[in-house]
Parts: sequence; C-alpha cells; structure tokens
Amino acid sequence: MALIPPKRSGSRSLADLTPDEVIQVVNQYAGLHDADLEGRKEDYRSLANHYYDLVTDFYEFGWGQSFHFAPRHRGESFKESLLRHEHFLADQLSLKPGMQVLDVGCGIGGPMHTLAHYSGASFVGVNNNAYQIARAKVHTRDVQSLCRFIRCDYMQIPEDDNRYDAAIAIDSMPHAPDKTAAFREVCRILRPGACFAGYEWCLTDDFDPGNAKHLRIKKEIEKGNGLPDIAVTAEVCNALRMAGFELLEARDLAPESHPETPWYRALQGRDLSLASIPRTPIGRVLTNLILRVGEKLRMFPEGTTMVSTLLNRGADAKVEGGESGIFTPMFFFLARKPRSSGD
Repeated sequence: MALIPPKRSGSRSLADLTPDEVIQVVNQYAGLHDADLEGRKEDYRSLANHYYDLVTDFYEFGWGQSFHFAPRHRGESFKESLLRHEHFLADQLSLKPGMQVLDVGCGIGGPMHTLAHYSGASFVGVNNNAYQIARAKVHTRDVQSLCRFIRCDYMQIPEDDNRYDAAIAIDSMPHAPDKTAAFREVCRILRPGACFAGYEWCLTDDFDPGNAKHLRIKKEIEKGNGLPDIAVTAEVCNALRMAGFELLEARDLAPESHPETPWYRALQGRDLSLASIPRTPIGRVLTNLILRVGEKLRMFPEGTTMVSTLLNRGADAKVEGGESGIFTPMFFFLARKPRSSGD
C-alpha cells in the first residue's frame, strides 16, 4: 500500500524492527488469525497490536492521518469526504469549547486533530498501541492544549465514572472481543445524558453466511485489518442497548455515496492524482515490486513485502464487499446514556 518511511527514534514500528523480528511478528499475527474465533477474541490485544505495529507506516503514507472511509458526494475529493465525515460526528454531538470528549481507539490522531480545530472541544484519545500514540502526539502538536492520550485497552479505561461529556469511536470498535462490554465501558465514563457517536465496520443484511464467496470476503477483510470478527448491523444496535445506552439513531451511510464515487473508489484506482497512486491496484503492485527489490538490497526489513501483500488482499476484499453490498465501513450510531436509571 505504501513505502516504508525512515526509522524514527523513540518508538517501535515496522521500520524499527530487525529482519528476524519482522518475520516473527508477521508469523505471530498470521498464527493469531488462523486460530478459531474464540481464540482470536481471547488474544485480541496481541492481534491488534501486532497488526498496527506492522501496518501503521503503510497506512499513514498511503492513506493519510485519518484511517477511515467516508461516503463521497459527486465532485467531492477523497480528502474532502473524510473531513465532512468527521465533522458530521462533531455536529451530531454538538461539540463545543469546554467539553471533554473521549476518542475511543484514536489511531494516529488525525480525526482528533480535525475535530479539535473544528469544535474547540478537548479530547482524550485512548489507544493500546504505543507507536500510534507517538505518531498521534506529533500530529496534534498545534492543538496539544486540547489533546492528551492514554495508552490503555479500551475494554478497561482507567478513568472515573461519569467523567466525559461525549465520546466518539471511528472504526475502532470492530477490534473489540465483546461489543457489549466495550460499549458498557464507554457508557460508564460518560456523564448522564451524554452521547456516544461512531462508525462501525459491519456486515449488511445482504450477507449470507451460507455463501462461500461471502465468507471468503469476510475472512479476508478480517485478516487484512486485524479484526477478530465482523458483526452484522443488528448486533451493534443490540450491544449498545445491552450496554445501557438509549439508541437514538443507527443507519448505514454507505448508500449516501454518489454512484460515481462509492466509498471504495479510492481502492479501485479511479482517483487519478499523485497522492492517490499508493492506494490504487497498480500502485500497490508497484509498491510490492519496489519492496522486493528493497529487501534484497537490505533497504527494507525482510518480510516487509509480506505485510504489503496482506494489506493488498484486505483492500481487494473491501472492494468486493462494497461492490456486492455485503459490507459497510460506515454504520453510523448515535446513543445516549440515560439521565437517570428511570429514563
């Protein structure tokens, strides 16, 4: 998906690993994903951490600082769609200066940076991956007074009850081994009456668990994106209610894309610009060729091409999932913590 940037001091990424370490991490990741569902859920921390140690630099080079998709309107650029998608969450939560907002699974801080500028609210990002937090601190330097980070598992957030005015989760909850438990933890730290909004990766009602092609697409998306499983939309809604939230709204935003600019267009090679080349099929093939040569010349750690190939297969599977209508990376939800036990 992208070339590996130079090594950075003070953090661990693919570029910082020795060849033996790269091979070991790749094999450990593959082994975790070859386990059964319960095994993947049990080892979800290792699954997600190994995945993001391997792929963060690829994502940042090829995708930018916001690792998500968005419905695209006609004539809208890929970057413009991402910004609008992030602003939509802020508007739904009525974010404003003085509010304390939890960013659950904050990635490398791209959306947090955008939303801090847009709303003036203060953000706390939780992330279990040390390298991503290091990158997030770099990307939010110009709004550092509004942003701080906690390295932790979002299944166990080290914050007091009833502390935050709002919470967001952009494509992070698919990593949770137990959605109800994850949502319950978010509910715990929100003030009564506060809202939680986010985007989930889901299987749609068109997914057929008896269809071999559908199952293959699902598995390749999971393996290419560090996920233990992918829920159907109804599971997300039920988990929010079981966690104690009042579900205010839930809908798939993917159909809001213009037919000429589906959300997966960026992975199809149909956006012709210099910045989009690493995301295209041709660009991904070229990247793999460069990486193979670079490995032989010891410019990149051995095993780097394996990581790139893993991402390419996941990208192709997402396109298949989008084209067939069985997968969406933008199931939107808005939920509220009741004001009292009787609400």
